[in-house]
Amino acid sequence: MKKIPLEILGLSSSQSQSGSFALILGEKTGNRRLPIIIGMFEAQSIAIQIEKISPNRPLTHDLFRSFAEQVHVAVLEVVISDLKEGVFYSKIVCSDGASTFELDSRPSDAIAIGLRFGVPIFTVESVLSEAGIILSDLDETDTDDSDDDDDDDDTDTDTDSDEPRATPPPREPSGQVSLDELTKMLAQALEREDYEKAAKIRDELNKRDD
Repeated sequence: MKKIPLEILGLSSSQSQSGSFALILGEKTGNRRLPIIIGMFEAQSIAIQIEKISPNRPLTHDLFRSFAEQVHVAVLEVVISDLKEGVFYSKIVCSDGASTFELDSRPSDAIAIGLRFGVPIFTVESVLSEAGIILSDLDETDTDDSDDDDDDDDTDTDTDSDEPRATPPPREPSGQVSLDELTKMLAQALEREDYEKAAKIRDELNKRDD
């Protein structure tokens, strides 16, 4: 069975399922993309590992890593191995030093764990052939989503609301939120365990540092 290496290209809110996220994996040696719908918890777990954010308390996937390290089990790779009736299946390939064994897993959990061990992600041709999309199709979808986002921005404005408005954060002369305020917002998001927001704030801080 030939394994095809994948890389994580993006993670965004799902347009088709409320409360879910679309994890986009890309073929390293080609132009096919593999979108997988995952839950909010798994999306947050993947996002904070990508962004190198340390949660106040260990998440389930952090616990798995700690346990595996204590019993001297290493994770070697993650393989998205099958697709049946629209459901993806995957395996976590492990070794205890004497033998290699596989654990059945959902792709979201397998990838969240694989990221914590820094191991490669693979799939097989049958999965990519059935569920993969080419890059040009993905670009068209992204363009449509951007248009929808613009429309949402226009409809969110409510000038007749009687609700008290929060005081806007201090801004720099350029109109941007100040670095100090962004740092405070990051700390607050981490304290609330809102890792999706924390990742966005971290992105903005990284942009300011460039």
